[in-house]
Amino acid sequence: MAQVPATTGEPATSSAGQFLIVQLQEEAFGLDITVVREIIAYVAPTPVPMMPNFVLGVINLRGQVVPVIDMARRFGRKPTTIYKRSCIIILDFSDDGQRQRIGIVVDAVNEVIEFSAQQIEVPPQFGTGLRTDFLRGMGKIDGRFIVLLEMKKVLSLEEMAQLVALRGTEIEPDEQTV
Repeated sequence: MAQVPATTGEPATSSAGQFLIVQLQEEAFGLDITVVREIIAYVAPTPVPMMPNFVLGVINLRGQVVPVIDMARRFGRKPTTIYKRSCIIILDFSDDGQRQRIGIVVDAVNEVIEFSAQQIEVPPQFGTGLRTDFLRGMGKIDGRFIVLLEMKKVLSLEEMAQLVALRGTEIEPDEQTV
């Protein structure tokens, strides 16, 4: 798989920029290229007990332990089915001053697209009680929208820690969480 040059791991300051377009159960999502460290072929993670169902386990990436998240399950969907083009995208960013390296499983990587500020709409407001903080914006291309994700929010350490804490008391093993 392709290796993306290492970056600072911080999101771009403006909404314009390059986005890695990934496929996740028939939908395309955009990830800011500045948080993408590399793309590797899918390898089965080693399971870790007592984790939320979207944490598949960990992999050994050149001697470093990297947690792997099933993005479909993270979004409350059915588990990702592994296909020939399935891969793990290694993300590298800072979360509340703490360096974070996480792998995410997606169905496929499609391309890198550069969006200008004019091509990115602000995330829609769905009303009170519905979360949109994980949306960076909506990228317009060829008459359609691509959801641009704010991966720092999608993979928030604080939120995932809260879900782990809930795991033993409230969440059933087969229940999906968002």
